[in-house]
Amino acid sequence: MTISYKDAGVDIAKGNEAVERMRKHIASTFTSGVLTDIGSFAGLFAIDTRAYPEPVLVSGTDGVGTKLKIAMMMNRHDTIGIDAVAMCVNDILVQGAKPLFFLDYLAVGVLDPAQVEQIVQGVATGCRAAGAALIGGETAEMPDFYAPGAYDIAGFAVGIVNRSGIVDGKGTAAGDRLLALPSSGLHSNGFSLVRRLVFQEGGLKPEDHIPELGGVLGEELLRPTRIYVRDVLPLLASFPIKAMSHITGGGLVENLPRTLAPGLSAKIDGAWAIPPIFPFLQRLGGVADAEMYRVFNMGIGFVFVVAPETAEEMLAQNPELLSIGVLVPGDGKTILPEIGG
Repeated sequence: MTISYKDAGVDIAKGNEAVERMRKHIASTFTSGVLTDIGSFAGLFAIDTRAYPEPVLVSGTDGVGTKLKIAMMMNRHDTIGIDAVAMCVNDILVQGAKPLFFLDYLAVGVLDPAQVEQIVQGVATGCRAAGAALIGGETAEMPDFYAPGAYDIAGFAVGIVNRSGIVDGKGTAAGDRLLALPSSGLHSNGFSLVRRLVFQEGGLKPEDHIPELGGVLGEELLRPTRIYVRDVLPLLASFPIKAMSHITGGGLVENLPRTLAPGLSAKIDGAWAIPPIFPFLQRLGGVADAEMYRVFNMGIGFVFVVAPETAEEMLAQNPELLSIGVLVPGDGKTILPEIGG
C-alpha cells in the first residue's frame, strides 16, 4: 500500500484545473506594464518612467475578515474578491498612488475549482475597476486546517506616485473643508458585530427578505466594497488635495485624524443619507451611536481635505461629493454631533 498527496487531502489535479479556470480572468486584468504571463514564478512589472520621473512605490495589504462567512453561508463567491482588492487599493490611493498591480493569497480546506474560479473572477473584476493588473497569487489547499468549503483570502497591492505628488496631510490647516464620497454599504468592516446582530440578536437568516433593506439580507451584507480609484485620480489631477482618508475599520472616528497635521480635529457638521443597513443593525442590538461610528463607515467611504475655495470648485464639478465638515484646532479627534461633539 502506498500513500499519495491526494490521500493526505491535497489534490494536485484539481489545483491544475483551478489554474486553468482562473487563466482567462487573470489575463483580463493585464496592462501594458505586465512582462510575465500566467504561471511564472514571479510577476514582473515595468514602471513607465516617462509618466513617473520621480517614482515612489506605495504598497498595502489587507483581507476581507469575517464577511467571508456570509459568502460561505450564501454559497456565493463572485464578489468577495472585489472586497479583497478594494481594501488594498483604496488604502494606497490615500497617498495619491495609482494602483499598478495586485497579488492574492487564497487558502482553502478542500480545493473546489469552481469555487476558486468564482473567487478569482471577483478579484479580476476588482482589479479591472482599479486599473490594476493581477500578476501573481497563491492558492493553498490546507486540509485539516480549514473546514471543507471554508477559505480565507488576502491581497497585496502596489501603486505608484511621483514624489512631488504624495498626499501626506502635512499642509492641512484649521478652516479646511471635508468633502466625501459615499460608501456602497457596509464595505468589509465590522462583520463580527454584524453577524452577532443579525444572526444572534435578530434571529435572522441570510435568505430572509428585509423590506426595510429592499431585498435579501445576505445580498445586502455581501454588497462589495466600493473601489474609489476612478473617482479619485481625476480629482487629484485637477485639484490641490491636502489629505485623504479611506473610511474602513475605525470609521470616521479613527481614520480621519490619521491624515491630519498635529493640533487639528475634524468636526463633522454636514448631514448625509445614511444607508438603511446601518439603522437596521443599530436597532437589532441597541448599539450606541458612538459604537456605530467607531465600527462602521455609516455611509461615508472616502474623505478629502481641501482649502475652502477648492471645496467649492470640487463640489461644482462632482455632484456626488458631499460636504461633511471642517477642520478645527484640536487634539486629533473626530467630533460628531450625534455623540455630543
